[in-house]
Amino acid sequence: KRILVTGGTGLVGRAIEKVVADGEGRPDEEWIFVSSRDADLTSSSETKALFERHKPTHVIHLAAMVGGLFKNIRSNLDFWRTNIHINDNVLHAAHELGVQKVVSCLSTCIFPDKTTYPIDETMIHNGPPHSSNFGYSYAKRMIDVQNRGYSEQHGRRFTAVIPTNVFGPHDNFNIEDGHVLPGLIHKVYLAKQSGSALTVWGTGKPRRQFIYSLDLARLFLWVLREYDEVEPIILSVGEEDEVSIREAAEAIAEAMEFRGELVFDTTKSDGQFKKTASNAKLRRYLPGFQFTPFRKAVKETCAWFNANYANARK
Repeated sequence: KRILVTGGTGLVGRAIEKVVADGEGRPDEEWIFVSSRDADLTSSSETKALFERHKPTHVIHLAAMVGGLFKNIRSNLDFWRTNIHINDNVLHAAHELGVQKVVSCLSTCIFPDKTTYPIDETMIHNGPPHSSNFGYSYAKRMIDVQNRGYSEQHGRRFTAVIPTNVFGPHDNFNIEDGHVLPGLIHKVYLAKQSGSALTVWGTGKPRRQFIYSLDLARLFLWVLREYDEVEPIILSVGEEDEVSIREAAEAIAEAMEFRGELVFDTTKSDGQFKKTASNAKLRRYLPGFQFTPFRKAVKETCAWFNANYANARK
């Protein structure tokens, strides 16, 4: 197997690379991690050239334009156009070059805003996504539509996974544009340096399921090797492991040994209150899979951030 990983230098790509290097790879697998420096995936010709150069038999497609709540609110059209181009180019190049299997990465934000909880794999297309990131959400939903099309028309084994909020080493720790957990880690670091209070955007009440990037990487390998459905599969900790933003901030403060005050800026948007996802389908396949406990994963991520601050904060 020659496995090409797009977005290979991002949060999930780096986690897969580490898990493979730490002994989860197999002798019959050659892993190729590429980034935006290797090809502009919004260009069909550059995407095709990348595939012709590496001749993959399997693809893990992680490349995307991503950002936190406030970046999405500002740039919904950019998120839609960029991701639609990337996804169409990658899937079409994979089809044209006869790739045996593609596993793409979706997100729980693709689910309908008005829904019942927990959400599961059957509910993706049941209504519009949250208005704050509709561009990104609809573009990601279209991967599921394309996977079904390639399966029905061409017999392709293209599928997708839907992780909940991913975090870990090599995340985007940018306070303005990053996701909530890495943004909080950076904020705690700065508050500790300056001796000021930690200001958390929003009320702290929204609840999220966080999955450690190294756990997600191990699950990606299982999906690539064993999972044969076209329908996506949610990769998540259980509903009982959901934490509030306040609890997440407190876990980070503890891991970073921050002793200051926590202040909640309620003038800032909370985004969706909750996006509780069911991992029942995953548990049917892998009843014994062990997730890293949240506080342990937070501690490891904070330790990585502290050790790599010069590069991580960019």
